Amino acid sequence: MSEGTTVLTGTQKVAVVLMNMSHEQAAQVMREFSEIEAEEIAAELVRLRKVDSAAAEQALLEFHDLTVQGGWQSRGGRDFATGLLEASFGAEKAAGVMSRVASSMAGKAFEFLDAAESGQISSLLDGELPQTIALVLAHLRPDQASAVLSALVDPLRTDVAQCIATMGTATPEAVSVVADTLKVRAGAVVSPRDAIEIVGGVQPLVEILNRSDVAMERALLDGLDERDPALADEVRSRMLTFADIVKFEARDVQQVLRGIDANVLATAMKGSTETVTEAIRTNLSERNRELLDEEIDALGPVRVSQVEEARAEVVRSIRDLEAQGIITVQRGDEEEYVD
Repeated sequence: MSEGTTVLTGTQKVAVVLMNMSHEQAAQVMREFSEIEAEEIAAELVRLRKVDSAAAEQALLEFHDLTVQGGWQSRGGRDFATGLLEASFGAEKAAGVMSRVASSMAGKAFEFLDAAESGQISSLLDGELPQTIALVLAHLRPDQASAVLSALVDPLRTDVAQCIATMGTATPEAVSVVADTLKVRAGAVVSPRDAIEIVGGVQPLVEILNRSDVAMERALLDGLDERDPALADEVRSRMLTFADIVKFEARDVQQVLRGIDANVLATAMKGSTETVTEAIRTNLSERNRELLDEEIDALGPVRVSQVEEARAEVVRSIRDLEAQGIITVQRGDEEEYVD
């Protein structure tokens, strides 16, 4: 936040109040927020490295029931946010929240590409090294990155996929240099932002592949198989599949099925296990079950490629709903919670 700013958002005001409390008090307050709320507050704590006294006073006066002693403090920044989250939720969950905060904030360096077509982004990246392309794609929305990755020709496409999966921590300077270069090349006039590091890895590649068509998914995994079989196996193990629908809560299955055309669903179900079929049928209304049965009866033999593409469409729908926060996808390395 810049000097002299007096208008704060609600989340920024919460951050200012926490910055002016003792660490123990702030941690106790933070525990009252949900993880999503805590993530938003943590992002503001990272941004608010220094707050002018007038802005702090204005925010604190709104919390008139709090007793504040001494002068205004300015203890924002990444270390403060991390420490507060660790005290509130524990080290493991804090690391996950800060990872999402870092990814979100780093992605803002490339937000000028949000409205760009995949062809325009491909043109901007033409001639760049695989490492550079990987860095950019890791910051884009998975659907955007998938389209750009699809347009690449092997071996470059496999090079980029491998770089995404094995990418470590990119420094703020590296992110800034790449983003600024693309802004100039694109003719975009965007005010500079305070970049923060983003961690690459297998999951960003998985997110991209889960939004890709079957042909590109198969080609990329085949390419990775030749170069690094262990990496290819790890990517496959993390990828969401049509059969994973049996792992969802009933309400989430219903949300997914609500947006799927009956013909697509009938095609996707061809050759499915009894468990998958039952999970789908029990979460459809009686009328929709009748429509599904009619589609299944009318289908007849279907090519394997058609079944795979229909299942990929369901997976893409699941990912879109997850991105919107409508459903929750339980990953294998996540712990379940108990009351």
